[in-house]
Amino acid sequence: MTTKSSEAPKATAKSRKPAAKKQAAAPSKEEITRLAEKYWAERGWPEGSPEQDWLRAEQELKTAS
Repeated sequence: MTTKSSEAPKATAKSRKPAAKKQAAAPSKEEITRLAEKYWAERGWPEGSPEQDWLRAEQELKTAS
């Protein structure tokens, strides 16, 4: 049996792309601020570095999403 050179080979099953993972929205500054202030209050409103409360709140909100 011969095939004509102009015939294209039959297509095989279509390959599917993996479904894109839905990324959670990043927490807003307002959400981080509220949680950071809560952590600051729990620590007794100390003077000093608010960055630790901010970073803790930001990380927690990101992992909770």
